[in-house]
Amino acid sequence: MPETLLRNASVVVTMDDAGTELAEADILIRDGVIAAVGHGLRTAGEVHDMAGCVVTPGLVNTHHHLYQSLTRAVPGAQNAALFGWLQTLYPIWARFTPEHMRVSAMTGLAELALSGCTMSSDHLYLYPNGSRLDDTIEAAAAIGLRLHATRGAMSIGESDGGLPPDSLVEDEAAILTDCLRVIDAFHDPAPGAMIRVGVAPCSPFSVSRELMRDAAVLARDKGVMLHTHLAENDEDIAYSLEKFGCRPGQYAEELGWTGPDVWHAHCVKLDGAEIDLFARTRTGVAHCPCSNCRLASGIAPVRAMRDAGVPVGLGVDGSASNDAGNLVAEARMAMLLQRVASGPGAMSPREALRIATRGGAEVLGRGAEIGQLAPGYRADIAVWDVSGVEAAGNWDPAALLLAGPTHVRDLFVEGRRVVAEGKLATVDLPAILRDQRRLAEGLARGE
Repeated sequence: MPETLLRNASVVVTMDDAGTELAEADILIRDGVIAAVGHGLRTAGEVHDMAGCVVTPGLVNTHHHLYQSLTRAVPGAQNAALFGWLQTLYPIWARFTPEHMRVSAMTGLAELALSGCTMSSDHLYLYPNGSRLDDTIEAAAAIGLRLHATRGAMSIGESDGGLPPDSLVEDEAAILTDCLRVIDAFHDPAPGAMIRVGVAPCSPFSVSRELMRDAAVLARDKGVMLHTHLAENDEDIAYSLEKFGCRPGQYAEELGWTGPDVWHAHCVKLDGAEIDLFARTRTGVAHCPCSNCRLASGIAPVRAMRDAGVPVGLGVDGSASNDAGNLVAEARMAMLLQRVASGPGAMSPREALRIATRGGAEVLGRGAEIGQLAPGYRADIAVWDVSGVEAAGNWDPAALLLAGPTHVRDLFVEGRRVVAEGKLATVDLPAILRDQRRLAEGLARGE
């Protein structure tokens, strides 16, 4: 790959340990890796002028359900809490086909890219009508984002006391077999990997204790990460106490679901002992503030988690509960909610941006590769044009989350330009959106 030079950025926000921010600076990219950051850099390769722009590491999304981009603002689910919301949507999701999965993933990943995201996880836990995790992985390759795809699952249906309908649950032996298949087919442990795979039973209220334990054993045998939902709202806590006789954090610990190879989504209702447990074991958290607001789950204790040393990243969650997939908007909401909960000094815009970049990279096990703009790191870079109306009058352009754009001008992943001048450079987005509208309208008609 030839060299690329990003020249004369108004501010380069490196997110290094010292919090370095460089004015009128350049970034040299070589073979998908940042070769140099500084002033007066030169190349014989491609040059992009960054005047009037703030350049940051690409944002990292640690929790998503990409398939849900087909079910935004569904009547009957608009004003429900988590369990009621799920029960409204499960019958709709049961009609999905591989085409629904592929197109919804393309749409969700495109939305993420335009919001500055260079790497996303995806938690796909239902596989109706022949759908496979492969559909999402193919979509990510087409868009050009890094993907940490997780093979989710549900195995306890309504007839056995679970929440999902029986039509959406799978046999546990078949789940583990398919986990092995997708890991062997797609997981790349090498530095700079574009695709990694994790193991992700949906939640303690939709799988058995045995599957949780077996999934942890399988993941560690294969050297991949573990992911699930945990302590999302009061209903979740009540279910754990009633069914398991303990809080979610204790349940996770007993089944091997703590450690630096584990990250849990939401964790809105973690108590002090659970926060200490996660800090001690370096168990990660995917904080999803917009979804938590939409479903009235509460405000996660992110300030307490960060102060204790819990690794925290951001997630947009599914577009049926957000109802957007804009990661920089998620970072702003994270900052605002911590201020609502704990005062105006609870979280600065720079700390929230750090959580959205380095924080997410660390949670997904990529902290040595992405999340910083420094020599040797992968060239995953977001470029924000601060010359427009959103940032007009802004005295501190690097404080993007206070006054800045919510879409990137340019986005580079592994040195490749995925967004160019505000438009996707890798796919025909209008064509994808035509398919998206057709499929969504069909679902709304009951097809």
